[in-house]
Amino acid sequence: QVNLVESGGGSVQSGGSLRLSCEASGYNNRRCIGWFRQAPGKEREGLAAISLGGLTTYADSVKGRFTISQDNGGNTVFLEVHSLTPEDTAMYYCAGRALLPRETGCSIVSGQYRRWGQGTQVTVSS
Repeated sequence: QVNLVESGGGSVQSGGSLRLSCEASGYNNRRCIGWFRQAPGKEREGLAAISLGGLTTYADSVKGRFTISQDNGGNTVFLEVHSLTPEDTAMYYCAGRALLPRETGCSIVSGQYRRWGQGTQVTVSS
């Protein structure tokens, strides 16, 4: 059974950093884990994704500021977020799906992900 649990959110001041964690269980050796966020009144936004093999995808808006990684077993996926601004305030979610045979990397299209965690709140104050 697939299960995703996020942690690591919190309140920080502008310029601060956080390390978000996503504990992912129940996946076989071909899977994608993505990080998304949703602010009140806004659409869900894809941020980054990683395959079990370590291939990464980033949204242009976060390249150079956010880093996705995973532990050796791929059971925990991290999202390091740096140089935070109030515009980064949102609920951050991790989500998972199978990596299809024809795919070489993971997308950050939220509609393609089937399993979602409960989210972890990030609040950035100025």
